[in-house]
Amino acid sequence: MNNDFSKPQRESAFGIVVMGAHTMLKIGKASFFLFIIAFVKMSSTSFTYLILGISAIIIFSFIFAYLWYLKFTFFLDKEKQEFVVNKGIFNRDQVIIQLDKIQQVNINQNILQKIIGVYGLKIDTAGAHGEEISIKAIDETSAYNLKEHLLNSRTVTEAQSEIENENHKIAETPFLRISAWTLFKVGLTSNYGQSLALLAAFFYTVIYEGRQLLDAFKINKDEIQSTVTGMLTIVTVFILIACLLIVLLIINLVRTFYKYFELEISEHKNTLLLSSGLIAKKNTLISPNKVQITKYSQNYFQKKMNMLNMSLRQAHFGQSKKGHEMQGNTLEIPGCNPTERDELLKMILGEALLKGKTFIPDWRFLNLPIFFKLILPVVTFLIIAFNVAELKPYIGVSITYLIIGILMIYISYRRHRVSVSRDFIIKTSGIWDISNEIMVPNKIQAITTFQYPWHKGVDVGHLTLHTAAGQIHFKYGNYTEIKQLVNYWLYQVERKNENWM
Repeated sequence: MNNDFSKPQRESAFGIVVMGAHTMLKIGKASFFLFIIAFVKMSSTSFTYLILGISAIIIFSFIFAYLWYLKFTFFLDKEKQEFVVNKGIFNRDQVIIQLDKIQQVNINQNILQKIIGVYGLKIDTAGAHGEEISIKAIDETSAYNLKEHLLNSRTVTEAQSEIENENHKIAETPFLRISAWTLFKVGLTSNYGQSLALLAAFFYTVIYEGRQLLDAFKINKDEIQSTVTGMLTIVTVFILIACLLIVLLIINLVRTFYKYFELEISEHKNTLLLSSGLIAKKNTLISPNKVQITKYSQNYFQKKMNMLNMSLRQAHFGQSKKGHEMQGNTLEIPGCNPTERDELLKMILGEALLKGKTFIPDWRFLNLPIFFKLILPVVTFLIIAFNVAELKPYIGVSITYLIIGILMIYISYRRHRVSVSRDFIIKTSGIWDISNEIMVPNKIQAITTFQYPWHKGVDVGHLTLHTAAGQIHFKYGNYTEIKQLVNYWLYQVERKNENWM
């Protein structure tokens, strides 16, 4: 591939194979159960039509991939410092990205790309929906040369690029490497919520598709339901719970190794290179100054094992995002030890992390959560339970729920803190996983403060710091102190005139 990126050029021709396989995979996933039903129920004379249909999908996929390859071009505009991509078969699109707006560049390699010998390159900005640009097939030298141009916001001569590519392994010596044993401990002690959600989604899909198959084959559902009900005893329920926990643990370990196997972080010029992946290798390059919020968290077991998890949150576009929408803007680094955490924080923040004055919430932090989440539902349940005989045996469970809930809210109150120094803001929170969110004042985009009317007399209020990567909340603090902090941060932002990206 031509490394003079100032001229429009196409992907590697192997991109036709990658794109064709990707298209076939999408069609196959969408119609997998339809093919199973058709394969089982159709007569032998119609089997030929099924094979012809599958062949037509394969041919269509590769024709589509070939047309996409012909129409997909990209180049660098040196004068305007822009990366320009032209794509689309029928509807032509032109995507223009300012180089200084690029947050990270991902150089990936899945199984098919490994076999063919090419890489995929994805460019992320603060856009609303994942990566802005995805190049399916590019050789390794071109991928790293293009990365240099995109992240450093300047052109590099071909001779310089060749020298750097010969030495990039030396220049990018990892300063942080996560071992397989550390990943095993991470899989045992964290991310159970994500694994549980994945398991629930799997069972939902199986149940839904199973019902479709039962309807297709006209199987009596009542017989299956009665059989399953007859098998359920107290012993089998405990066995099922134990099996579920084991499956959950296995899923957690598999997810951890698949995503973070051989995770390494190295410094290359002004960027950080994160490399990980068991089957699909992923290389992500980010600029530290574009990290908006740095977070590290640790639970009881991780503390005993002297490790913690870190995440780097970058800017996103538009309104505040939650859940999966933020995942594309967050880089996870599991299994760090405190020394590695401090080194990484120093690289991102530019100096060693120092805590300042700590502000704590008022005891009224406990009132609303205890009333609305515990007392109100428990009292409602008890009123119903005393009038419905079937619910009386569960009164003890509701009392246990109340006691555990009060304990968890109290722990949350004790952990809710914000520490403020001249250069850093550190928000601490959590019940089981204790997290610390770190930001510098010049990353603040807006500040919101408010009071409930009934809190004016006791001088209690709330603070929200808005950043390009999300929000940081401090609730039920001393409102006079909050207003003083706001004035101090606004003064810092106006005085320093530093870039937030």
